[in-house]
Amino acid sequence: MLDRLVDAGQHGSPAAGSDVVGVVRDLSTRELAPIVARIDAEGLYPESVMRAFGRAGAFSRHLPGETPGGPDLVAAIRAMAAAGEHCLSTAFCMWCQNALAWYIFASENDDLKAGLGRRVAAGEALGGTGLSNPMKTFFGIEKMRLKGKRVGAGYEVRGALPYVSNLGADHYFGAVFEVEDAPKRYVMAIVPCAAAGVELSDNTKFVALDGTRTFSVNMRDVMVSDAFVLADPSDAFIARIRAGFVLLQAGMGIGLIRGCIALMNQVKGPLGHVNKYLDVQP
Repeated sequence: MLDRLVDAGQHGSPAAGSDVVGVVRDLSTRELAPIVARIDAEGLYPESVMRAFGRAGAFSRHLPGETPGGPDLVAAIRAMAAAGEHCLSTAFCMWCQNALAWYIFASENDDLKAGLGRRVAAGEALGGTGLSNPMKTFFGIEKMRLKGKRVGAGYEVRGALPYVSNLGADHYFGAVFEVEDAPKRYVMAIVPCAAAGVELSDNTKFVALDGTRTFSVNMRDVMVSDAFVLADPSDAFIARIRAGFVLLQAGMGIGLIRGCIALMNQVKGPLGHVNKYLDVQP
């Protein structure tokens, strides 16, 4: 399956998709590679590179209604892989960004698509996905951490998410909360990190992952207006977006594999006399 995904971009994928991947590859070599050590060791967030990827179209090729001929997930996956060959943390941030755009453009909220959605697709607005807890909840692993109640033209939400990535003071994230009012149901919406009552905490330190801007998110009576709601109720919507949400992650794996193969080839000289006895070669 992964071989077909990698090869598809070179055999029949739209030219624009190939162009995007080429630009991302060039940007990764020129702008990302020189700062990878700082991303890993110092927790540098590659914000300028992320925004450059957005301008190149890396976050828009997979979006419903935005690409001639239909969503091109292969181009998005190959773009992530191109960055992932140099830096897995950056590829992960790209997946977060792609997932956020995927949610918005898969919804029926046309105003949100035309406004925030286009900014996310262009890398002008950055953000992540808070769906780890809901996905586990739906499979009986965890309880829903966010609760909401109807207040005026929106919902008042409270609770905490332990880890959400690709965040910042002016970023956004997708979230699902349980509505306690009758009828009891789940609602999915976009939450601005700048909203009153949202608090980001970075007390936890990660090994080589601090550059992903991963925070715990506390929400204290945060007002989420109907303008930011993606689906109410969200059951059918989440079922519809789940496959793309998961498939897009392949870009990280493909990039990491390619990066490891490149490292293996680099050490053929000094270590080839030992590694030649390994059954599986690069």
